[in-house]
Amino acid sequence: MALLKWSAVVVGMGLGLINAPAAMAAAFVSDQADAKGFVEDASLNLLLRNYYWNRDNQNGAPDARDWTQGIQGVFTSGFTQGTVGVGVDAFGYLGLKLWAPERYSVPGYVSGNLTEGADGHPDDSYGKAGAALKVRVSRTLLKAGDMQPSTSPVFAVGGSRLTPVTVSGLQLMSSEVTHLDLEAGHFYSGTSQDQTNRNGSLWAAYANRPSSAMDYAGGRYALGDTPWSLGVYGGRLEDIWNQYYANLNYTRALSDSQSLAVDFNYYRTTDQGAARAGTIDNNTFSLQAGYTFAAAHTLTLGFQKINGDTPFDYVGTGDNNRPGDSCFIANSVQYSDFNGPGEKSWKLQYDLNMAAYGVPGLTLMTRYVYGYDIDGTHLSPSSAYYGMYGADERHHETNVEAKYVIQSGPARDLSIRVRQAWHSATAGDPDGDANEFRLIVDYPIAIF
Repeated sequence: MALLKWSAVVVGMGLGLINAPAAMAAAFVSDQADAKGFVEDASLNLLLRNYYWNRDNQNGAPDARDWTQGIQGVFTSGFTQGTVGVGVDAFGYLGLKLWAPERYSVPGYVSGNLTEGADGHPDDSYGKAGAALKVRVSRTLLKAGDMQPSTSPVFAVGGSRLTPVTVSGLQLMSSEVTHLDLEAGHFYSGTSQDQTNRNGSLWAAYANRPSSAMDYAGGRYALGDTPWSLGVYGGRLEDIWNQYYANLNYTRALSDSQSLAVDFNYYRTTDQGAARAGTIDNNTFSLQAGYTFAAAHTLTLGFQKINGDTPFDYVGTGDNNRPGDSCFIANSVQYSDFNGPGEKSWKLQYDLNMAAYGVPGLTLMTRYVYGYDIDGTHLSPSSAYYGMYGADERHHETNVEAKYVIQSGPARDLSIRVRQAWHSATAGDPDGDANEFRLIVDYPIAIF
């Protein structure tokens, strides 16, 4: 089900892999011994985001279209010097409606880029702000307040709409051991991308069931100077599920112009506590391999399998339950997650970096995903997922994307990104038929 999903494209290892953690990535936490001071290490950055959204829903469903302008301001302080460093991270977001006719803003069929008024139609503007206190000792960091956790595969939020999702709670991260990063978190509320209420709920996104808290712990380990890295996490969405995750990642340069990356992801989800979504017994895995050649071309082949009578589900946020980004499986793409009960899916993707042909900053991508053997007929009527899927459902999606980042001059780092998706499904698949176009212009500005 599309569910206004994030579908953020995370490019790992320069090989166009989706949601793949990069081996030897930067450590979660830097050393307090390197602290320069609260002000001396502070930064203030703006992101001006201009966003055109056009989702053409087929089979008689209302279309969704709007054009918006966002301003994202993020202040990051340094840490005070000494054994214990203290700092503050803060943000302020503003969203403006440039064009959003009511005929393209039917409640339940909106883009997720604007908040909605009491009549269900988009507001002319909205704003939200928040902050988190941070305390660092050695290479261990504790944060409390409003934030955007993005590294945990069982609880991550993202920012692929006009303004990002934020959540409130506690987060502990540690990088005391070389190549080993650990983290844990407790979160109790969330603000979706198109709401301003800081006390919004956390959800099982597809089940549409609220939860009062999300707890998780885990980490990643790069095996020294080898091409291997692994990650292990566990999370509990209170009274809904326990979810466990394992990742094995291999990336290796074969020559100056060739490289190989292999990424395996596995999720195990079972019902927990009061089991508000009903019985859950789900195993989900994906495996993909990307081969880069001639320093410009990458071919990626991926396979994904959902084992169980329920779909693979993940955490949503806000009182309107917008799905987050904790869906680190290979075939979660622009429109669909390919995560139906019993579903198998294959992906073929091609990435082209035009820097090798004299156009630095220009990248192109196309991919095709085919999902089949979806069967939702074995669910109990007491399940929150009951009735969502039929028997022997199938669907497929094609994506085309182009992105250009200006390399120099006054508009340096301004990016223009065009994304197009075509999705088609059999009658009983909840994702339905849709064509979706997005044009996103991002202009980052470093104030200091």
